[in-house]
Amino acid sequence: MESRTVHKGGSAEIVEKKSRFIGEVFPVEHEEEAMQLLEQVKKKYWDARHHCWAYVISGDRVQERLSDDGEPSGTAGKPILEVIRGQQVGNLLVVVTRYFGGTLLGTGGLVRAYTEAAKQALAESVIITRITGYRLKIETDYTGLGKIQYLLAQRKIPIVQSEYTDQVTLSVLVSEEAENEIVQEITEATNGQADIKRAYACSFADVNGEMLEFPDE
Repeated sequence: MESRTVHKGGSAEIVEKKSRFIGEVFPVEHEEEAMQLLEQVKKKYWDARHHCWAYVISGDRVQERLSDDGEPSGTAGKPILEVIRGQQVGNLLVVVTRYFGGTLLGTGGLVRAYTEAAKQALAESVIITRITGYRLKIETDYTGLGKIQYLLAQRKIPIVQSEYTDQVTLSVLVSEEAENEIVQEITEATNGQADIKRAYACSFADVNGEMLEFPDE
């Protein structure tokens, strides 16, 4: 299973008719964390007029909440939530803080401003695709090493750790869906001489060419 989420939140600021809109993105795992982060933003920008927000928390049941925080109904929280939905990202909070510039923007202007601030803040964030799967340990003799390396390369499965003694132990990250096929292919290629075991369940993601692991909670 794959899911898009925020690895590192970003921020952006736009100005519309002298009103400042500051968008900030935070990775969150549950509602309590989202509300704590919102309170931190309110303290940081204590003199701002509005702190509008939306969050999406993924899981067995997707949770969504939003707030216009005093702006006309539907002009702030909903546009922010629509940006999140459009990016198909989960487990994040987006807050857009507004410093009023003295000129009314109208409902259309507000929707555009909150949408753009949320979009730009997400564009400054690091969004990753987390894959649910396992770390496998593969033990082989040196005869089977080349065959295993070839199979892994064909499937674009990176080797995250290697140990060379009288045997070779390779650690790889595989998705739930691909695990059985990979085990079968390696077993067949090595005539059953490779020993393959699950080390643990985890999720993982490629972040700028580096494989990051997220052990199951």
